[in-house]
Amino acid sequence: MSGSLPPLRLAINGYGRIGRCFLRALHERGLAERFQVVAINEPANSESIAYLTRFDSTHGRFPAPVELQDGTLVIDGRSIQLTHADTPEGVDWRSLKVDLLVECSGQYSNRAGLRRFLEAGCPRVLLSHPANSAADVDATVVYGLNHGRLNGDERIVSNASCTTNAVVPVLELLDRELGLEQVLLTTLHSVMNDQPLVDGYHHSDLRRTRSAMQSMIPVSTGLARGVERLLPGLKGKVLAKAIRVPTLNVSAIDLTVTLAQDADVAGLNALLQIASNGPWKGVLTTSAAPHASIDFNHDPHSAIVDLSQTRAGGARLFNLFIWFDNEWGFVNRMVDVAQRWHAGWSQS
Repeated sequence: MSGSLPPLRLAINGYGRIGRCFLRALHERGLAERFQVVAINEPANSESIAYLTRFDSTHGRFPAPVELQDGTLVIDGRSIQLTHADTPEGVDWRSLKVDLLVECSGQYSNRAGLRRFLEAGCPRVLLSHPANSAADVDATVVYGLNHGRLNGDERIVSNASCTTNAVVPVLELLDRELGLEQVLLTTLHSVMNDQPLVDGYHHSDLRRTRSAMQSMIPVSTGLARGVERLLPGLKGKVLAKAIRVPTLNVSAIDLTVTLAQDADVAGLNALLQIASNGPWKGVLTTSAAPHASIDFNHDPHSAIVDLSQTRAGGARLFNLFIWFDNEWGFVNRMVDVAQRWHAGWSQS
């Protein structure tokens, strides 16, 4: 984004794991001056908001001074208004002169719900989750794949999901270079806040009533639908399942593909390495070290392909393993999308 562009006035709706990481990413990337968060709407009390901004069990202390002054969050000397509404209409977004709302509550996934933010005074909304359907948003963006299509006319944009951002770079590359006949994805995802620490009446999905920290728990996933939405040439070729695992952060995707052309492990790994230093640089990377998941905590890439785990079951059947920080990698792509989008509407 050009330094000549005016500062962007941002608001965050929903200040959980993704909302807090988004704010932190702006500071860690030196963007807090150009991307000024002026308001946070979160039903929790102000003291908890300030405390969980300052201290984070997964990503450490906030990289700037954090204070609470008369109910206002002050970070590095800049004030952020706190509101505690539970509806889009409960905040006077218009008076805040917000340029972009970052919707991180996860509660609004269709156009009718999202339009409530527009009608309440937010000119644009960036979702931290997939929409119910492609028609519910003006664009679903995976940075590195289709961010260049943003022209500034959009009003509602989805950043897809963390798993979609992790696997689409690999699938796009394989399909473009070798062709994909079939894809099977198994996500091993860290625990999320829709799971209880101990067994309890917590969810309509009975598996999610079980303790998150004692079991690996299969859950439903819309990953196949999300992949096909971004890569329509793979429609009908993708199967996906997900298992929650008892770790706080960093997830993985076990990817099995049938290729349309013959290949081998060395050639496949070389292709991934070339892409990580070329068209997907900064989004996709590779490593062949003997990793554990904690090695990728706070890693800003969408996907890290573990080259040591690539396996062949013949000339066209291959298994790959992808690590990703499901919080930090994802919010960094949200920041990238916000920058690209802002550049588009500022020049239109």
